[in-house]
Amino acid sequence: MRLLPIAFALLAPALSAAQSLPLGTVRGASLSVPLQIVVVLTLLTLLPAVIVSVTPFLRIVVVLHFLRQALGTQATPSNQVLIGLALFLTILIMQPVAMEMYNKGWVPVEKGQLTLGQGFEQGSQPLKAFLARFAREKDIKLLVEITRRPAPRTPADLDLAVLVPAYILSELKTAFQIGAVLFLPFLVIDLVVASVTLSVGMIQLPPVMLSAPFKLLLFVLVDGWNLVVGSLVKSFY
Repeated sequence: MRLLPIAFALLAPALSAAQSLPLGTVRGASLSVPLQIVVVLTLLTLLPAVIVSVTPFLRIVVVLHFLRQALGTQATPSNQVLIGLALFLTILIMQPVAMEMYNKGWVPVEKGQLTLGQGFEQGSQPLKAFLARFAREKDIKLLVEITRRPAPRTPADLDLAVLVPAYILSELKTAFQIGAVLFLPFLVIDLVVASVTLSVGMIQLPPVMLSAPFKLLLFVLVDGWNLVVGSLVKSFY
């Protein structure tokens, strides 16, 4: 039964805070199946925060919500659809990182070659490399100053306590930049339609009602979903 290794690969940041627990002194994979289930269920309570914070889910879901607002389609697609799309794209992007974490971290622990603490240290390196790749130097510097940690010599020396919030700040900035760019063409359509309706005296008719079909038509003609999703996924490679 491999429930614990899977949790180890997905919940490295959560395990970082749990190293001081007695579990960190366990050697090998001697935990029984019931105890594995208890550990996994405990760690799974942190899974939503981990998925939202340290994966591409953050950038993807923010951009998709900006896109929906730019289209002016209100609740279509629904939040469930956008979150589901963002979740599956996140799994697609993070699968190589999770497998590398599993092979470098849990496999040696399972074979008894490393302790759980050492396995965590080895397994967290791929995640650190991923976070450091997309975290801005400015945000990392801010978090290092806030936490009063010594300046790292290399990105590998950065702790997850610094990398995770720095990554979140960087992803929010990137997502808002992409969202602003997505808004521009639809904003032009809104301005043109509003100018036309005012010039012909159609004051009582909301311009949004007339611009929505044009925005949808433009989005469909350029195959917008393919372009947006493709660009989002490629931005992480």
